[in-house]
Amino acid sequence: MNYKFIKNIAGVFLGNTIYALAVLLFIVPNGLITGGSTGLSIGAYHLFGIQMTLFLSVFNLLMFLLGFFILGKAFALTTLISTFYYPFILSVFEKTIGYTQMTSDPLLAALLGGVMIGSAIGIVIKCNASTGGMDIPPLIINKKTGIPISVSMYAFDFLILLMQIFYTNREMVLYGIVLVATYTIVLDKVLVVGKAQTEVMIVSKEYERINEMIIQELDRGTTMLKSISGYMKNEYPVVMTVISNRELPKLNHLVLNIDEHAFMVVSKVNEVKGRGFTFKKEYIES
Repeated sequence: MNYKFIKNIAGVFLGNTIYALAVLLFIVPNGLITGGSTGLSIGAYHLFGIQMTLFLSVFNLLMFLLGFFILGKAFALTTLISTFYYPFILSVFEKTIGYTQMTSDPLLAALLGGVMIGSAIGIVIKCNASTGGMDIPPLIINKKTGIPISVSMYAFDFLILLMQIFYTNREMVLYGIVLVATYTIVLDKVLVVGKAQTEVMIVSKEYERINEMIIQELDRGTTMLKSISGYMKNEYPVVMTVISNRELPKLNHLVLNIDEHAFMVVSKVNEVKGRGFTFKKEYIES
Protein backbone atom coordinates (compact mmCIF):
# COMPACT_ATOMS: atom_id res chain seq x y z
CA MET A 1 0.00 0.00 0.00
CA ASN A 2 1.80 3.17 -1.19
CA TYR A 3 1.84 6.62 0.41
CA LYS A 4 -0.37 8.26 -2.25
CA PHE A 5 -3.10 5.65 -1.81
CA ILE A 6 -3.09 6.06 1.98
CA LYS A 7 -3.17 9.85 1.56
CA ASN A 8 -6.20 9.61 -0.76
CA ILE A 9 -8.06 7.33 1.64
CA ALA A 10 -7.37 9.70 4.53
CA GLY A 11 -8.58 12.61 2.39
CA VAL A 12 -11.87 10.84 1.60
CA PHE A 13 -12.45 10.20 5.32
CA LEU A 14 -11.60 13.82 6.16
CA GLY A 15 -13.84 15.27 3.45
CA ASN A 16 -16.86 13.21 4.45
CA THR A 17 -16.30 14.02 8.12
CA ILE A 18 -16.28 17.76 7.39
CA TYR A 19 -19.44 17.33 5.31
CA ALA A 20 -21.24 15.57 8.17
CA LEU A 21 -20.18 18.27 10.66
CA ALA A 22 -21.52 20.98 8.35
CA VAL A 23 -24.90 19.24 8.25
CA LEU A 24 -25.10 18.81 12.03
CA LEU A 25 -23.72 22.21 13.06
CA PHE A 26 -25.18 24.56 10.45
CA ILE A 27 -27.62 23.02 7.97
CA VAL A 28 -30.23 21.09 9.99
CA PRO A 29 -30.22 23.18 13.23
CA ASN A 30 -31.01 26.34 11.24
CA GLY A 31 -33.57 24.68 8.99
CA LEU A 32 -31.47 25.38 5.90
CA ILE A 33 -32.13 23.58 2.66
CA THR A 34 -29.50 22.31 0.27
CA GLY A 35 -29.10 20.18 -2.83
CA GLY A 36 -27.57 16.78 -3.38
CA SER A 37 -28.37 13.61 -1.47
CA THR A 38 -28.23 15.58 1.79
CA GLY A 39 -31.00 17.83 0.49
CA LEU A 40 -33.07 14.79 -0.45
CA SER A 41 -32.53 13.26 3.01
CA ILE A 42 -33.59 16.51 4.69
CA GLY A 43 -36.69 16.51 2.49
CA ALA A 44 -37.48 12.90 3.39
CA TYR A 45 -37.04 13.76 7.09
CA HIS A 46 -39.44 16.73 6.97
CA LEU A 47 -42.04 15.24 4.63
CA PHE A 48 -42.13 11.58 5.70
CA GLY A 49 -40.29 11.46 9.02
CA ILE A 50 -37.58 9.15 7.62
CA GLN A 51 -34.31 9.36 9.53
CA MET A 52 -31.60 11.09 7.53
CA THR A 53 -29.04 8.36 8.16
CA LEU A 54 -31.47 5.62 7.05
CA PHE A 55 -32.42 7.48 3.88
CA LEU A 56 -28.79 8.26 3.04
CA SER A 57 -27.73 4.64 3.59
CA VAL A 58 -30.42 3.24 1.27
CA PHE A 59 -30.18 6.00 -1.35
CA ASN A 60 -26.38 5.96 -1.51
CA LEU A 61 -26.37 2.17 -1.82
CA LEU A 62 -28.82 2.34 -4.73
CA MET A 63 -26.74 5.05 -6.42
CA PHE A 64 -23.58 3.03 -5.83
CA LEU A 65 -25.07 -0.05 -7.50
CA LEU A 66 -26.32 2.09 -10.39
CA GLY A 67 -22.86 3.58 -10.83
CA PHE A 68 -21.23 0.17 -10.59
CA PHE A 69 -23.30 -1.30 -13.43
CA ILE A 70 -23.22 1.78 -15.69
CA LEU A 71 -19.90 3.50 -14.95
CA GLY A 72 -17.78 0.46 -14.14
CA LYS A 73 -15.66 -1.06 -11.39
CA ALA A 74 -13.03 1.71 -11.28
CA PHE A 75 -15.68 4.27 -10.41
CA ALA A 76 -17.22 1.96 -7.84
CA LEU A 77 -13.96 1.54 -5.96
CA THR A 78 -13.42 5.30 -5.61
CA THR A 79 -17.00 5.83 -4.41
CA LEU A 80 -17.27 2.86 -2.04
CA ILE A 81 -15.76 4.60 0.99
CA SER A 82 -17.93 7.71 0.73
CA THR A 83 -21.07 5.63 0.14
CA PHE A 84 -20.79 3.85 3.47
CA TYR A 85 -18.63 6.15 5.58
CA TYR A 86 -20.72 9.33 5.29
CA PRO A 87 -23.95 7.86 6.75
CA PHE A 88 -21.85 6.12 9.43
CA ILE A 89 -20.01 9.23 10.61
CA LEU A 90 -23.23 11.26 10.44
CA SER A 91 -24.87 8.70 12.72
CA VAL A 92 -21.92 8.83 15.13
CA PHE A 93 -22.12 12.62 15.36
CA GLU A 94 -25.90 12.46 15.83
CA LYS A 95 -25.43 10.26 18.91
CA THR A 96 -22.49 12.23 20.34
CA ILE A 97 -22.64 15.97 19.66
CA GLY A 98 -26.17 15.99 18.23
CA TYR A 99 -27.65 18.81 16.14
CA THR A 100 -25.80 21.67 17.81
CA GLN A 101 -26.76 25.14 16.61
CA MET A 102 -23.52 27.08 16.26
CA THR A 103 -25.29 30.29 15.20
CA SER A 104 -28.89 31.47 15.06
CA ASP A 105 -28.21 33.68 12.03
CA PRO A 106 -29.36 31.69 8.95
CA LEU A 107 -27.26 33.78 6.55
CA LEU A 108 -24.09 33.17 8.57
CA ALA A 109 -25.01 29.48 8.83
CA ALA A 110 -25.50 29.30 5.04
CA LEU A 111 -22.12 30.90 4.40
CA LEU A 112 -20.19 28.81 6.94
CA GLY A 113 -22.03 25.63 5.98
CA GLY A 114 -21.32 26.36 2.32
CA VAL A 115 -17.62 26.85 3.02
CA MET A 116 -17.45 23.52 4.89
CA ILE A 117 -19.42 21.57 2.27
CA GLY A 118 -17.46 23.05 -0.64
CA SER A 119 -14.18 22.26 1.12
CA ALA A 120 -15.37 18.73 1.91
CA ILE A 121 -16.42 17.89 -1.65
CA GLY A 122 -13.23 19.48 -3.02
CA ILE A 123 -11.02 17.39 -0.73
CA VAL A 124 -12.77 14.18 -1.79
CA ILE A 125 -12.58 14.99 -5.51
CA LYS A 126 -8.88 15.90 -5.22
CA CYS A 127 -8.35 12.41 -3.78
CA ASN A 128 -9.71 10.93 -7.05
CA ALA A 129 -12.92 9.85 -5.36
CA SER A 130 -16.60 10.76 -5.38
CA THR A 131 -18.94 11.66 -2.54
CA GLY A 132 -21.49 9.29 -4.04
CA GLY A 133 -25.24 9.89 -3.86
CA MET A 134 -26.43 12.65 -6.19
CA ASP A 135 -22.97 12.96 -7.73
CA ILE A 136 -23.66 9.76 -9.66
CA PRO A 137 -26.74 10.64 -11.82
CA PRO A 138 -24.93 13.60 -13.48
CA LEU A 139 -22.00 11.29 -14.30
CA ILE A 140 -24.36 8.75 -15.86
CA ILE A 141 -26.21 11.45 -17.84
CA ASN A 142 -22.86 12.77 -19.09
CA LYS A 143 -21.81 9.30 -20.27
CA LYS A 144 -25.10 8.56 -22.02
CA THR A 145 -26.00 11.96 -23.48
CA GLY A 146 -22.85 14.11 -23.33
CA ILE A 147 -24.54 16.81 -21.23
CA PRO A 148 -21.88 18.50 -19.04
CA ILE A 149 -21.77 17.20 -15.47
CA SER A 150 -22.00 20.70 -13.98
CA VAL A 151 -25.18 21.51 -15.94
CA SER A 152 -27.12 18.45 -14.78
CA MET A 153 -25.71 18.74 -11.24
CA TYR A 154 -26.93 22.34 -10.92
CA ALA A 155 -30.29 21.31 -12.39
CA PHE A 156 -30.71 18.54 -9.80
CA ASP A 157 -29.73 20.89 -6.97
CA PHE A 158 -32.24 23.47 -8.19
CA LEU A 159 -35.05 20.89 -8.34
CA ILE A 160 -34.20 19.62 -4.86
CA LEU A 161 -34.30 23.18 -3.55
CA LEU A 162 -37.73 23.69 -5.15
CA MET A 163 -38.98 20.44 -3.61
CA GLN A 164 -38.16 21.72 -0.16
CA ILE A 165 -40.44 24.74 -0.57
CA PHE A 166 -43.30 22.51 0.60
CA TYR A 167 -42.07 22.45 4.20
CA THR A 168 -40.15 25.70 4.47
CA ASN A 169 -40.77 29.36 3.65
CA ARG A 170 -39.54 31.26 0.63
CA GLU A 171 -36.85 33.01 2.63
CA MET A 172 -35.26 29.66 3.48
CA VAL A 173 -35.23 28.79 -0.22
CA LEU A 174 -33.21 31.96 -0.82
CA TYR A 175 -30.83 30.97 1.98
CA GLY A 176 -30.57 27.58 0.26
CA ILE A 177 -29.54 29.30 -2.97
CA VAL A 178 -26.85 31.21 -1.00
CA LEU A 179 -25.66 27.91 0.48
CA VAL A 180 -25.45 26.13 -2.90
CA ALA A 181 -23.74 29.13 -4.53
CA THR A 182 -21.23 29.34 -1.67
CA TYR A 183 -20.19 25.69 -1.75
CA THR A 184 -19.99 25.78 -5.55
CA ILE A 185 -17.56 28.73 -5.43
CA VAL A 186 -15.52 27.20 -2.61
CA LEU A 187 -15.39 23.84 -4.43
CA ASP A 188 -13.88 25.50 -7.51
CA LYS A 189 -11.27 27.23 -5.33
CA VAL A 190 -10.34 24.06 -3.43
CA LEU A 191 -9.83 22.10 -6.64
CA VAL A 192 -7.10 24.48 -7.83
CA VAL A 193 -5.35 24.97 -4.46
CA GLY A 194 -1.66 24.19 -4.85
CA LYS A 195 -1.96 23.90 -8.65
CA ALA A 196 -2.09 27.56 -9.66
CA GLN A 197 1.06 28.91 -11.30
CA THR A 198 2.13 32.12 -13.03
CA GLU A 199 2.69 32.42 -16.76
CA VAL A 200 5.04 35.19 -17.92
CA MET A 201 5.58 36.36 -21.50
CA ILE A 202 8.54 38.69 -22.06
CA VAL A 203 9.24 40.82 -25.13
CA SER A 204 12.73 42.29 -25.25
CA LYS A 205 15.63 42.82 -27.64
CA GLU A 206 17.73 41.07 -24.96
CA TYR A 207 15.67 37.91 -25.33
CA GLU A 208 18.73 35.64 -25.50
CA ARG A 209 20.14 36.88 -22.17
CA ILE A 210 16.70 36.74 -20.55
CA ASN A 211 16.13 33.22 -21.83
CA GLU A 212 19.51 32.08 -20.47
CA MET A 213 18.86 33.82 -17.14
CA ILE A 214 15.54 32.02 -16.63
CA ILE A 215 17.14 28.65 -17.35
CA GLN A 216 20.24 29.22 -15.22
CA GLU A 217 19.00 31.44 -12.37
CA LEU A 218 15.44 30.17 -11.89
CA ASP A 219 15.93 26.61 -13.20
CA ARG A 220 12.75 26.91 -15.26
CA GLY A 221 12.03 25.90 -18.82
CA THR A 222 11.23 28.42 -21.52
CA THR A 223 9.54 28.53 -24.90
CA MET A 224 10.53 30.98 -27.65
CA LEU A 225 7.51 32.23 -29.60
CA LYS A 226 8.00 33.89 -32.99
CA SER A 227 6.57 37.41 -33.00
CA ILE A 228 6.63 40.70 -34.89
CA SER A 229 5.93 43.99 -33.09
CA GLY A 230 3.00 45.92 -34.50
CA TYR A 231 4.57 49.37 -34.69
CA MET A 232 8.31 48.94 -35.37
CA LYS A 233 7.97 45.51 -37.01
CA ASN A 234 10.81 44.19 -34.84
CA GLU A 235 11.13 40.40 -34.93
CA TYR A 236 11.99 39.71 -31.30
CA PRO A 237 10.99 36.22 -30.07
CA VAL A 238 8.68 36.24 -27.06
CA VAL A 239 10.16 34.35 -24.10
CA MET A 240 7.41 32.41 -22.34
CA THR A 241 7.88 30.63 -19.03
CA VAL A 242 5.75 29.26 -16.20
CA ILE A 243 6.93 29.84 -12.64
CA SER A 244 5.58 29.60 -9.12
CA ASN A 245 3.89 32.65 -7.62
CA ARG A 246 6.80 33.15 -5.21
CA GLU A 247 9.32 33.31 -8.06
CA LEU A 248 7.59 36.22 -9.79
CA PRO A 249 9.30 39.07 -7.84
CA LYS A 250 12.73 37.54 -8.47
CA LEU A 251 12.02 37.08 -12.18
CA ASN A 252 10.75 40.65 -12.47
CA HIS A 253 13.92 41.97 -10.77
CA LEU A 254 16.27 39.92 -12.96
CA VAL A 255 14.51 40.84 -16.21
CA LEU A 256 14.56 44.58 -15.45
CA ASN A 257 18.25 44.33 -14.58
CA ILE A 258 18.90 43.01 -18.08
CA ASP A 259 16.47 45.29 -19.92
CA GLU A 260 14.58 48.01 -18.05
CA HIS A 261 12.36 48.51 -21.11
CA ALA A 262 11.29 44.87 -21.34
CA PHE A 263 7.58 44.32 -21.94
CA MET A 264 6.12 41.66 -19.62
CA VAL A 265 2.68 40.08 -19.57
CA VAL A 266 1.87 38.20 -16.35
CA SER A 267 -1.16 35.95 -15.96
CA LYS A 268 -2.39 33.32 -13.53
CA VAL A 269 -3.02 29.77 -14.74
CA ASN A 270 -5.15 27.33 -12.77
CA GLU A 271 -3.07 24.24 -13.42
CA VAL A 272 0.13 23.22 -15.18
CA LYS A 273 0.96 19.66 -16.23
CA GLY A 274 4.26 18.45 -17.54
CA ARG A 275 7.93 18.07 -16.67
CA GLY A 276 9.03 20.27 -13.82
CA PHE A 277 5.50 20.40 -12.40
CA THR A 278 3.72 17.05 -12.49
CA PHE A 279 6.86 15.13 -13.60
CA LYS A 280 10.41 15.24 -12.31
CA LYS A 281 12.87 17.48 -14.12
CA GLU A 282 15.40 15.91 -16.45
CA TYR A 283 18.64 17.65 -17.39
CA ILE A 284 20.05 17.01 -20.87
CA GLU A 285 23.70 17.62 -21.53
CA SER A 286 24.19 19.98 -24.48
